Amino acid sequence: MTYKLIALDVDGTLLNDDHELTERTQETLIQASRQGAEIVLCSGRGPGNTIPFMKQMGLDGYVITHNGAVTAQVETREVIHQFALDTQGLEPIMTYCRENGVHFDINTAFGLYVDQPEGLELQVRQMYYNFLAEPLKLPRWADMHEPLAKFTAFGPIEQMDEVQREWTAWNLPYYMTRSGDFFIDLMHPEASKGAALKRLADSKGIASSEIMAIGNYYNDITMLTFAGKGIAMDNSPEEVKAASDEVTLSNNDEGVAHAIHKYILSV
Repeated sequence: MTYKLIALDVDGTLLNDDHELTERTQETLIQASRQGAEIVLCSGRGPGNTIPFMKQMGLDGYVITHNGAVTAQVETREVIHQFALDTQGLEPIMTYCRENGVHFDINTAFGLYVDQPEGLELQVRQMYYNFLAEPLKLPRWADMHEPLAKFTAFGPIEQMDEVQREWTAWNLPYYMTRSGDFFIDLMHPEASKGAALKRLADSKGIASSEIMAIGNYYNDITMLTFAGKGIAMDNSPEEVKAASDEVTLSNNDEGVAHAIHKYILSV
């Protein structure tokens, strides 16, 4: 099978645990691109800290970001599609976070906002540093002139597990997903990596059977099941592996390069 599009998660998939894109993985993707495969990064990150990896590889095209809420063009940074988040339902969620000591941020396509950027705890500052993000002070809703893309809660695994249990019982009017052990994301109910990937593929006349997707976490399941070939990283939870067609090596063992060599470069 010739795959025309390769959809790749970033953290825990493309990057190793040190948030690095290895030289071998980079060269493998460049080679696949030269052979005609379109590379699309599909991340829970925003476009501002996803596009640099495309630039690093010298690749143009598109990135699917904020777990599918925002699709942007690499070269122009134009948002070509967005599932906008309704702000009205966020007030009780923000109140819950403030009362229970849960850190949260609110994202537009390219902006990331927190209550007090100058007073962030060390582990929160380190998290934003690792993800190449620079938080700004959250303005009043009336002063927000861009659509919202995503609401994210961040904290220890045990805290996020408890938050997820409570918010699930609330029947929130959002799509809720875990994009990592320490993150819970809320988006428009129709937003997901799979939905955004389908929309992009349809616009290019690419069938799902011509797509290979690689990911490692729960927010990747929709794109892994949409793609003709869905591949989970070895560092994925068992539920993600079960939703995939097969499992490659871990992100620390360059599993992306291994899968692309197997299914694209060696064919």
